[in-house]
Amino acid sequence: MRYVAVRVICMFDLPVVTDNEKRAYREFRKFLLKNGFEMLQFSIYIRTCPNRSFAKKFYKKIEINSPRKGDIRLLTITEKQFEDMEWIICDHKEKRELIKFDDTVVI
Repeated sequence: MRYVAVRVICMFDLPVVTDNEKRAYREFRKFLLKNGFEMLQFSIYIRTCPNRSFAKKFYKKIEINSPRKGDIRLLTITEKQFEDMEWIICDHKEKRELIKFDDTVVI
């Protein structure tokens, strides 16, 4: 049997206004880390899995351990698709451009 490694991407927006919401956020984040997920960006965690059927097991686990409020999206992509991701690092202080407008219009 041929194995194709995949990545499960867990993206979430959870409210953190009340103390209970903050606690639920922390517990969900700890659950992800305990289950082998790593932070890719704020509120985006990834986990490598040996194949899609192994990855699907995490869908149910995440659903069971999700907070009562908020949105969670799960996506499974191949390792090749993950490797093709573009990574743009922005330092907005140095990349500011001055835009000048020309009053002349040529038709």
